[in-house]
Amino acid sequence: MTLPHITVLGSLNMDLVAYVPHHPLPGETLTADAFATSPGGKGANQAVACAKLSRDRPIEEHKEGGPWKGETAHVSMVGVVGKDGYGSQLRGNLARYGVDVSGVLESKEATTGVALIIVDKPTGENRIVLSPGANHVLTEGDFKDGLGLLGEGKPDLLIMQLEIQFGAVLAALKAAKEAGVDVLLNPAPARKLPDEAYQGLAHLVVNETEASILGEVEVSVLDTEEGLERVARGFVEKGARNVIITLGGRGVYYMSRDGRKGLTPAEKAKVVDTTAAGDTFVGMYALDAVGKRDGEFDIEAAVKKANKAAAKTVERAGAQDSIPWRDELV
Repeated sequence: MTLPHITVLGSLNMDLVAYVPHHPLPGETLTADAFATSPGGKGANQAVACAKLSRDRPIEEHKEGGPWKGETAHVSMVGVVGKDGYGSQLRGNLARYGVDVSGVLESKEATTGVALIIVDKPTGENRIVLSPGANHVLTEGDFKDGLGLLGEGKPDLLIMQLEIQFGAVLAALKAAKEAGVDVLLNPAPARKLPDEAYQGLAHLVVNETEASILGEVEVSVLDTEEGLERVARGFVEKGARNVIITLGGRGVYYMSRDGRKGLTPAEKAKVVDTTAAGDTFVGMYALDAVGKRDGEFDIEAAVKKANKAAAKTVERAGAQDSIPWRDELV
């Protein structure tokens, strides 16, 4: 049986993470309690999430290119890193988790992207500053002739964020629609999208801040279920088939074009670090989306599974390392 194929087109960054007693005030210098360097980037994180959540932990160290036992999806990553140490480390880490990295290009001119992350230890909340580097090498011109950059064949689902050039995302989105490929768009960091971006969009996944920016409303509008329904309905009316609004500790609001909607409570978790929680949610949700035949996708069940996976992630420090394997959710 042919496995479903998920392709993630997006960013690859090296995360430089400082754990602090509180977020620094303007002009304040803090001494970090700990510091870590780890592979990240929303694109790479989501690819790792899809890969780890589609298979059990390997009994032995997995060899790149070797088969995996019990995997439920083939996951590939498309993006650009620099020809430097960080780039090599990012590619190697993806392959270690079972992600196909044949679509990860190396730039001789640009350096690998870097994310500076400050984690408030008491709450686990983070603040992030991005230096995109090689992530901005891809342009809309790379997709003017279709999705050829993604490799041979068509994926069952294309996942994208907004950490690569905006024009490249919109061009890839258009090419995917023309090729009949479903797209899951996680528009982060958030910016207003043209109306045509929603037309035929299979899955829109946003958090509160992103929903308010895309929906052009105050964040406070999303404090009530009525407000959530109004904003989500606006996205559906523009053409999105399924809309997900993640609300942190409040849970997740969902709405589908066929009328299904609701607010699913958050899973209980002891929060250590919220980094990659949203990416884990996307990965688990995506696996459910490609694992169902047309007309059988249960959006409520997908949200519940994704919630459970994300809750496991926030209980650990780090990005890709904190994402659980499939057998850790049993």
